[in-house]
Amino acid sequence: MNFIIFDLEWNNAYNYKLKRGMNEIIEIGAVKLDENLDVVDTFKQLIKPQLSRKLGSRFKNLTHITIDEINDNGIPFEKAFDDFAKWCGRGDKLFLSWSTSDLYTLVANFKYFENTVYVDFMTKYADAQKYCMSFIENASAANQISLSHCAEIFGIDTDSANFHRALEDCMITALCFKKVYDNDKLAKYIHTCDISFFERLVFKPYYIRETEYEDFKLNDVKIICPICGGTVAPIKKYEFTNNTFRGAGLCEKCSRKFWTYVRAKQTYDEVVVSSRAVPINKKRAKHIN
Repeated sequence: MNFIIFDLEWNNAYNYKLKRGMNEIIEIGAVKLDENLDVVDTFKQLIKPQLSRKLGSRFKNLTHITIDEINDNGIPFEKAFDDFAKWCGRGDKLFLSWSTSDLYTLVANFKYFENTVYVDFMTKYADAQKYCMSFIENASAANQISLSHCAEIFGIDTDSANFHRALEDCMITALCFKKVYDNDKLAKYIHTCDISFFERLVFKPYYIRETEYEDFKLNDVKIICPICGGTVAPIKKYEFTNNTFRGAGLCEKCSRKFWTYVRAKQTYDEVVVSSRAVPINKKRAKHIN
């Protein structure tokens, strides 16, 4: 198996069509490693922006890429990734990036510019950051480690490295990856990139507002009495506020009254329903029927 480590640099631009900000890819870099983890080829390409002709100050300060450099050497998004796909070639290969942020940005750009979320040249993917962090004590999802910090921990000299340029970041990632490569352990981090893999990346979970929605029916939700374990039956019509259905109910077993709360969230795979019952004080309960 060969390895392709890629890195993207992007500019935050306002998308007037979507009426929101979007990270538009400006540069792609990649290194190709053979089965011995030796670099056998590199790829670097600037991309001409289509959403904004201006580069944000943060992007310019991090990358030192200028608009003149892009105008002289940049090509359209579609051409850049067509060239990249050809460079990647066929055969068994694993794509890696330092954190999944590059992957999310890649898929979002494909969705906008190519009208598809399916990155067809990518068949297998692993998060190099997550993999490398598994070898570092006290590293966790809540305490993520930057590429430069990881290189420092692994004893890799980066004094002359130009971080936040795509190809150089790939080179450093490759050195970190090679330092802790373990084929058996790596297998646990590899994802198969079928269409559902990419659809899952761009899917945004949302709360259901309707009392009946596909696999969800509010009246079918069973609410359990926190005191006796009986069933709390509704005695007040539900209202929807703050992503929650709010109502009142009476326990069929102990006859206590409760405020009832139900949330239904649509994820990529299913509707996740949560519910709870909170006792109503006796004075207030007398007025709820």
